[in-house]
Amino acid sequence: MTARRASASALDARFIDVGGLRTRYLVRGAGPPVLVLHGWGACIEAVFPIVTGLAPVATVYALDLPGFGSTEKPPSPWGVEDYQTFVAAFMNAVDVDRAAIVGHSNGGRIAIRMASTEPRRVSRLVLVDSAGIRPKRTLRYYRRVALAKIGKYAARFLGAPGERLRAALIARAGSADYLAAGLMRPTLVRLVNADLRSLMPRIAVPTLLVWGSQDTDTPLPAAREMERLIPDAGLVVLEGAGHYSYLDQPSRFARIVSHFIAPPGASREDGAPLAAGPESEGDSS
Repeated sequence: MTARRASASALDARFIDVGGLRTRYLVRGAGPPVLVLHGWGACIEAVFPIVTGLAPVATVYALDLPGFGSTEKPPSPWGVEDYQTFVAAFMNAVDVDRAAIVGHSNGGRIAIRMASTEPRRVSRLVLVDSAGIRPKRTLRYYRRVALAKIGKYAARFLGAPGERLRAALIARAGSADYLAAGLMRPTLVRLVNADLRSLMPRIAVPTLLVWGSQDTDTPLPAAREMERLIPDAGLVVLEGAGHYSYLDQPSRFARIVSHFIAPPGASREDGAPLAAGPESEGDSS
């Protein structure tokens, strides 16, 4: 699924070196720091509605993760632990010691690992249609693995004809994300094979789960399992919304998350009261 995106000209993004990678990011708003992590195949534009929705009550940072948007690709296939290390280095680079983290899909996977292994860096956690629980493997999964292995060995031993066979098998068996991943495929494989359930009971910060009832990419049962495993977690289901629930119901999403990260009566670091959260009579797609 492709997220609707803000125009690049509206972003006024910046660049910074993080661990040797030229990284694009932006900052909006005033208040407690919030870091927004996008999902696989996305970029700042995809989560810009989250940024603008939370900016009235927070200082919101968003970045293109390595391999996406305008940030350089990782030098080798990365797993979730590598992305976590990068996110921590980004926080250091922009002088943010601790932040509430909002992670969508694969961004939630990174946020889960950060909150469980570096708790001092995370004040609150918001997981939006998050990855992190590896789904049960079906017969279709094993068929895909078998075809991938056939293609791999064909390419290795049969030269050009083998490469053509490998491409045909990938097109037949691969998921949409895998087909679109290109040089990032080894990274995608490492990420989707990471099951973070064992880390979830170690998350000690208040955690909000926001899920679309019609999410087919990370279905609602995964949210309910996360709610069970994370000690201080609560689940809000947006009825009728899909995997991009924050786009399907932007006003409701912004109100719920704003209240969670900056409760009424909170103030900015300079002592001034925070602006009121977004108000709207209805949500739009």
